[in-house]
Amino acid sequence: MHPTADCMEAALRRRAFARALRVSEPLDTQTIEKRLNGYGNKVNGSR
Repeated sequence: MHPTADCMEAALRRRAFARALRVSEPLDTQTIEKRLNGYGNKVNGSR
């Protein structure tokens, strides 16, 4: 996965995390999304 919002959205649409982890129930991806948003801020130089 690339550290971009587009890649995250595609992974969520395709249920890639659940498949990769081999779980059947929905996953809470808020932590991943928060990390991604924080990473984007650091890369862009904003706070």
